[in-house]
Amino acid sequence: MNKQKTDDDTKQQSADMTEDAGLAQKVTELEQQIADLTAALQRERADAENMRRRHGEQVAALKETVKADVVRELLPIIDTVDRALKHVAESSAGDDFVKGVRGIAKQFASTLEKLGVTRIKTVGEPFDPHYHEAVSSEEGDGDHEEVIEELQAGYTLGDQVIRHAMVKVRT
Repeated sequence: MNKQKTDDDTKQQSADMTEDAGLAQKVTELEQQIADLTAALQRERADAENMRRRHGEQVAALKETVKADVVRELLPIIDTVDRALKHVAESSAGDDFVKGVRGIAKQFASTLEKLGVTRIKTVGEPFDPHYHEAVSSEEGDGDHEEVIEELQAGYTLGDQVIRHAMVKVRT
């Protein structure tokens, strides 16, 4: 009977060890599965965050593009008002109508400034092909090209040139 008990104990211990080994393997598999799922979740969260960031950047870029397009459409009107004011006779300068048109021109300039649109500096500035478009030139004795007359105003929105300034250059 002793031998029977010893055999039964040995079988039980063997069964327990097999069960423990199976449980240990199952725990290892579950831990690996948890690690895989955690890594996948982290990747998905990073992808979602990148997508939100890219979307925000695209919306901001689209807003700037639309703003530039609207300003570009308004520039001929601003040019016409500016030309009209340049041709006002001195005798009419105090006229209420002329004052009203000057007020409209100031309002346009103020609105453009609020939108982040700036007028490109021209007269007296060195010629810069990134901002200026030379449509005529005259000979000079300087070493560099200098803008001597603005024929049409140019504008920028941030770093983007909306329209180059058309200028006359002294070379």
